[in-house]
Amino acid sequence: MQQIFNFIIRNSNRLLFLLLLGISLALTIQSHSFHRSKVISSANFLSGGVYERINHVNEYLNLRTENNELILENARLKSLLFNKEDTAKAPLPDSIKGVKPADIVVSKVIHNSYNRHENYITLNSGANEGVKPDMGVINSLGIIGVIDNTSPRYSTVISILNMKSQINAKLKKSNHFGSLTWDGKSTGFVQLEDVPRLASVKKGDTIVTGGQSVIFPEGINIGTVDIVFKKEGTSYYVIKVKLFNDMTNLGHVYIIKSKDREELINLEKKEKDE
Repeated sequence: MQQIFNFIIRNSNRLLFLLLLGISLALTIQSHSFHRSKVISSANFLSGGVYERINHVNEYLNLRTENNELILENARLKSLLFNKEDTAKAPLPDSIKGVKPADIVVSKVIHNSYNRHENYITLNSGANEGVKPDMGVINSLGIIGVIDNTSPRYSTVISILNMKSQINAKLKKSNHFGSLTWDGKSTGFVQLEDVPRLASVKKGDTIVTGGQSVIFPEGINIGTVDIVFKKEGTSYYVIKVKLFNDMTNLGHVYIIKSKDREELINLEKKEKDE
């Protein structure tokens, strides 16, 4: 213990300098958006590289499981190949809801958190491939989240299992819509809030993305109605939605480039200014 005190006394000037330097850097980053964005981008780059290497090790350890999944997938594809009716009902991911192949970036999840109140996903695609914040992320089963930050080779996604996430969604059988949120409890369920009580809702009804979203195309799958609650003191429902996706087990995903988003935002901004 005495040696530690002696070390601190001998190097007090240097330690004080490092402390003040750290405080000044922290204050600079917090007060300047340019510096803050550079730090976030660098952090994404470094953490993305680490997550990708960890993911490579996990992939090697899970080869047997993935091989079994590939066998089942091959069997399913062969059955579709010889069943014309089923083939017609199974559109490829890059043709869902009229999204052009050029407007889709195929990516892979290299890190996925789902045990916190604010969960994020890391993808191995970034600005070099045209990925930008506020782009929607989906897979063959439904929505995953929204791009938050990017670095040249990686990007982070605000998962739908994030209490800050809010996505426009609706009942597939009608145009009654609400706001899709998460209460921070189960990884298999989200909540659709502010649905008018005039809407006809029953268990098993499909929930999809709404037409008011500037991030996702209309009609992308989300899940099914599990329980319907009446929001006390209001004329709205709160619907518990069972997700189509297993958010704890994600692989390849599709990033959707929305060319119309900026145009819609600028148009709405003009209307508000007027």
